[in-house]
Amino acid sequence: QLQASGGGLVQAGGSLRLSCAVSGRTFSNYGMGWFRQAPGKEREFVAAISWRGGSTDYADSVKGRFTISRDNAKNTVYLQMNSLKLEDTAVYYCAARIMTRSRDSNDYDYWGRWTLVTVSS
Repeated sequence: QLQASGGGLVQAGGSLRLSCAVSGRTFSNYGMGWFRQAPGKEREFVAAISWRGGSTDYADSVKGRFTISRDNAKNTVYLQMNSLKLEDTAVYYCAARIMTRSRDSNDYDYWGRWTLVTVSS
């Protein structure tokens, strides 16, 4: 089970940290990803991290502003979002797959419930 949290309303330029807690599985065996879906748009890749945390990947739109990390002792993956923009407004999902990271949502086996991020001007 994956449970995302940490969303909310923030002004442009502000920061939020999303968390995704994993239960019922050996968290350290899973690569983790964050995806988002804005109103009227397709779901898109945001960031991903490999099972040991040694490899990360970011969408160009968030590179340099967002940081994905994981704490295997806490079975949690984080998405630190800084310098938020209006276009970051979306529902955010975390997802898990065995071992490696991926940009392709079809590669993920498990999905958590979304958390809403709203960036205001």
